[in-house]
Amino acid sequence: MREGVEKPDVLVDINRLDHLARIEELSDGVLRLGALAKNSETANHPLVREHYPLLSEAILAGASAQLRNSATNGGNLMQRTRCYYFYDTAMPCNKREPGSGCGAIEGFNRIHAIFGASDKCIATHPSDMCVALSALDATVQVAGLQGSRSIQFEEFHRLPKETPQVDTNLRHDELITSIDLPLSSRAYADHSYYLKVRDRASYAFALVSVAAALDIQGGVIRRARVAMGGVAHKPWRCKQSEAILTGAKPDISVFMEAAEVEMRHARGYEHNYFKIELGRRSIVRALSIARNR
Repeated sequence: MREGVEKPDVLVDINRLDHLARIEELSDGVLRLGALAKNSETANHPLVREHYPLLSEAILAGASAQLRNSATNGGNLMQRTRCYYFYDTAMPCNKREPGSGCGAIEGFNRIHAIFGASDKCIATHPSDMCVALSALDATVQVAGLQGSRSIQFEEFHRLPKETPQVDTNLRHDELITSIDLPLSSRAYADHSYYLKVRDRASYAFALVSVAAALDIQGGVIRRARVAMGGVAHKPWRCKQSEAILTGAKPDISVFMEAAEVEMRHARGYEHNYFKIELGRRSIVRALSIARNR
């Protein structure tokens, strides 16, 4: 709004809905993160730190302490793109003004997508928290005029395709109420890591990030979850990497194969081809650190 990108007629303050700010464990072991709970509260909550350290690491890697003290979990999910052309109202942007074109495709595209882009938009999603939530198989709980429903995290955000102005599958009359972390994802607590590669050590967006989570039993990877940030219009689940890892021994050769299989489908643009090799190395490094924890 400060940049003139959004010009709403009405703003509604929901901060007094105290019941949306709770973090609580449900009877079935699900950890429910209220949509209005602050990012800092979530990252430092004892149950998050103990059972979902990947999420804590990802949140603490994002923004600054001041912003994390103000930002909410629901707001984090609803972030818009960090694309230069989206914020510069003098430049064309299909996300800001559908049909005007995408300035980034032929412009300076160092920070832009290498997965899931379209000829309408190559912007990336800015969140660190969301990358971890994708790897942890989270579920978004929403409420609206038609009642309440659950959205699997992987289906919450959208790829640009022909409608880059639509970021999520949240309906216009719906509100995020919470984010649920499943009991099953606690199995990754001992072997997980969030790697964020950026231009500065703090207060910088990811060029590439990787959330790696391994369930290792008897020297074998029973289950694996890998998600990437800074590479697509939404948190990018590395399903092909996960398939290679599942049932294999956690060896460096397997990690390299998993990275190679995933990154072979990446598409670079003039200024961001480096992200393909960076992504490959980042997957291997994140998996290696997760294994050794």
